[in-house]
Amino acid sequence: MTIVERIKEVSKNKNLNLKSTAIKAGLSENAIYKWNTQKPNADALKAVADVLGVSVDYLLGNTDEMHPTKTNNKEELKPEDIVVLNKIRTAGLNDEQLKKLDDYIEFLKYDYIREMQDDE
Repeated sequence: MTIVERIKEVSKNKNLNLKSTAIKAGLSENAIYKWNTQKPNADALKAVADVLGVSVDYLLGNTDEMHPTKTNNKEELKPEDIVVLNKIRTAGLNDEQLKKLDDYIEFLKYDYIREMQDDE
């Protein structure tokens, strides 16, 4: 299922069409339709996911769970993960900066996934 098909399915379940979903996400009326032929940017995809109440991973097809459940299984952090987390924690970032960082991480993840799909 494509990104647009997933958005259409979830939108329909919420009594929305693609046009109204796009507008609620702060996009142009036809933005989502264009994703049939163009790659969406990470911010736009996140905005649509937020409007629909699903994860970006769900829209990308990385999971079939609309709302991934949190588990108690704690994955071991690698030393380099701890270094990165400590840098973030001690950087003194405000909420807006943390949101930008989160958005950038989502963009990198999405870009990586698209590259992997293009290689297939």
